[in-house]
Parts: sequence; C-alpha cells; structure tokens
Amino acid sequence: MFILRLISLVLLVLACAGAGAAELVVIVSARNPLSVLRPEQVVDIFLAQTGRFPGGDEAMALDLPLGSPLRDEFYSKVAAKSPALMKAYWTKMVFTGRGQPPRELANSIAVRKMVADNPSMIGYIDRAALDGSVKAVLVTR
Repeated sequence: MFILRLISLVLLVLACAGAGAAELVVIVSARNPLSVLRPEQVVDIFLAQTGRFPGGDEAMALDLPLGSPLRDEFYSKVAAKSPALMKAYWTKMVFTGRGQPPRELANSIAVRKMVADNPSMIGYIDRAALDGSVKAVLVTR
C-alpha cells in the first residue's frame, strides 16, 4: 500500500513539473502564406541548409541569445542538438564559409515583433507570447 502511494505521489510530482514547462512555437508572420512546417524543414532553415521556405520564398531565421533556456530547448527538441553541439556546428559552418548562424534577438517579444514585420523571417517563442501578428507553424511539447 505504501509503495503504491509513493509511486502515485512521484507520478503526480512529475506531471506537475511538466505542466509548468513552456510550450515552444515556431512562428512566421501572419502575412506569410505558410500554415505548417515539418520539424525537418524548420531544422534546415535554422541550420542554414536552406534559405528558402518550402514554397520558394526567402527564409531568414531568428534566434534567442546563447544560454537562453528557450533556445536550448528549441535546438534540443527540434534539431536534437545540445548547446555544445550547436556551438561546434556553427564554428565549422563559419570556418568553412558554408553559413552564418541566425541573427540573435533579446527575447520572445523582440522575435515576435521582427517576424510580424517581415514575412521572410522565422523564429521561435514561448507560446504565451503569441498574438495575431504571427502564426505558429510548428508546436513542440
């Protein structure tokens, strides 16, 4: 009986801990014709493997600052890369002249504003920062 209660308590604590986690969304301008992107399409844009959205329009990625928990979560969930792997990736890309990392902005609000103002931009923000000026094309949990 004690073991069952302990297991139930542990499961409840884990569920509550997960409930407080930010829900991350990848966004484009409300004026962008896209409605959804697959994770691999997002990764290709953010890792400079392509500079275009699937329809052929220009795509420019925006990042949050190095060390930002949301940035770490984004690359972990969408690209399956740790901060150390991302640093190594961009060091190699820049050194070989094959790409530059996305432009960094201070926070989700700054990313949302820049994306809203430019249909060629793509970024990621906390879902709580969404408004009608942008639309989510990928939601991670």
